[in-house]
Amino acid sequence: MAEETGAASTEATTAQVFRVQKVYIKDVSFETPRSTEIFTEQAKWSPEVKVQLNTENKKVKDDLYECTLMITVTVELEGKPAYLAEVQQAGLFTISGFGEGEMGHLLGSYTPSVLFPFVREVVCDLAVKGGFPQLLLDPINFDALYAQHANSAKKPNAPAPETQQ
Repeated sequence: MAEETGAASTEATTAQVFRVQKVYIKDVSFETPRSTEIFTEQAKWSPEVKVQLNTENKKVKDDLYECTLMITVTVELEGKPAYLAEVQQAGLFTISGFGEGEMGHLLGSYTPSVLFPFVREVVCDLAVKGGFPQLLLDPINFDALYAQHANSAKKPNAPAPETQQ
């Protein structure tokens, strides 16, 4: 019986915990520099969409981390800006019991994956409320971006990854 108690207490102290505590918008901006011109033209709506991503993580206290997914969406129509949306979607996460390598992956890939559906909805809402057709961002493979960033971190002054839709 003593062995079972010892095993149970060892498992309890090494349990891995990942919990989403809170998801919130930290900052948002929407700009339409040519809205009057765009809304009065009869141009066909076939925009070019550019998406830039970045993440930021900080330890708040003990096992609590704030993770922020920053996205900039630039939409151009016939080579001219239609609108620009910038969103910082953040979350508070309780994370414990993971090794250093696992923590890097959780903070660099998994938490942005958790936050992405929220930021995707905000960008779509901003576009629609700005008078434009809805914009549904394509899914993003944060595992691949994390691996790419880890490889580029070995190279000084490497630019952040950018995606296009």
